[in-house]
Order: sequence, then structure tokens, then C-alpha cells
Amino acid sequence: MSNRAAARVVVVAQARMSSSRLPGKVLMDLGPGRTLELLARRLARAQSVDALALATSDHRDDDPIAALGAQLGLTVVRGPLDDVLERYRLAAERLRCDAIVRITADCPLIEPTVIDRVADLWRADATVHYAWNTREPRTFPDGLDVEVVSRSALDAAAAESDDPYDREHVTPFVRDRPERFGQRSLRLDPPARAVKLSLDTPDDLIAIRAFVARVGPDATLAEIVAAAGGDASAKMVVG
Repeated sequence: MSNRAAARVVVVAQARMSSSRLPGKVLMDLGPGRTLELLARRLARAQSVDALALATSDHRDDDPIAALGAQLGLTVVRGPLDDVLERYRLAAERLRCDAIVRITADCPLIEPTVIDRVADLWRADATVHYAWNTREPRTFPDGLDVEVVSRSALDAAAAESDDPYDREHVTPFVRDRPERFGQRSLRLDPPARAVKLSLDTPDDLIAIRAFVARVGPDATLAEIVAAAGGDASAKMVVG
């Protein structure tokens, strides 16, 4: 597609019950609601996307996630438990999109304006297949991670890679081939890396509950950065 102004971009959040360090974390109470509920609430504020979806597994243990996702108005797509890349491929096919925004459901404070800016990076240049905000050295707090992948690059990864790491983490096949898949990155200036806002362990659960209680469920990027000890006037800049 040469003109991406009309491209269909959809958010696909991945979730499962079987986290090794904190099982069931996406259904845990964070104060204003469960993890997935807070995530959906924040995703709904993104302006540059056309649909919101949840990719979970077809294992029966993930039935509660699928049920809650549907209740929250998300399009629920189910696929292999251990092949997350295939789940994303199925979601992209079902939603008939030109690109997907990959979000992990253990990032309940995902920032909608960051989603919009990364999606806009992808839309702005037809040679770009992958746009992201987690390029090293990281500048955004861990837990505000956004990746946008074109449908063609996603399909290529799904068709060509049988590496278990690629299948689990979805984007490495594309990210590791910048000569084939054009890329753009977004960074925060000055950086704000001092706080972890992704939910992986029981200690993270305690910390994120306290953080949400302090900033509120609808905190802006500036409010999150300030509460994380960073500069509230930090700007998102390209590359």
C-alpha cells in the first residue's frame, strides 16, 4: 500500500493464564479493576487504530480470559498456546488489517498517545514495516512497550520462521532483518527508565497497585513519567 492514510491498523493484545512467574496475572485486581480491564480501558483511548482485539490460546485454561475479553468488547481470537506468532497471524487475518499493534496484556498502563505516535510512524512511510519504542538504550518506562508490524512482514515471519523464539516473541524475525523490513523507532527525550510498569512477578503486582493508586487509572504519559521520577515535559521524538 503506497498511501497508508486509509490503512487499517488494529491493536492485538496477547494474554494467557499460564505465566510461569505469576499465573493468572491478567485477571488480578489492580484496584480500579483487573489487569485486562485496565488495559482495555486505556487501549480504548487510542485514536490511530481501527479495532481492538485479544489474542489468547485455545486451551481451556484461557476460557476466562476469552470470556472477559468478549465482555469488554474486544474481538477475541484464539490459537496455539505456545505459538504466539500464529495467534497474531490469525488475528490479522480475521481483522483484515494492514498492520497490527502488538501489546502484551501484562502492560496495564499502556499509554494510548504512545500507541498513536508509533502507529503514525508506520503510516507515514510506506517503506516501514516495523515501528517500535523499545530500541536499546530504552527511553520509555518498561510497561509502555508498543510495536507496529505490517501485515506482510507478519505473514512472512509466520511462513518462514520455525525458530521457537520467533514463534513465542512474535517480532524478532522482522526486527532482526532491517535490510528487508524498513524500521522506525520512537524515543522519549529525556529518558524515563526508573520504574517498571510491566506485571511479571508478585513484587510487580504490589508495585503496580501502588503506582495505579497514586496516578489513577487514566493517567497521561506526562503524569506517568513524573510519577516515575522523570521529566513531565519529556517529548516523544523519532529515532
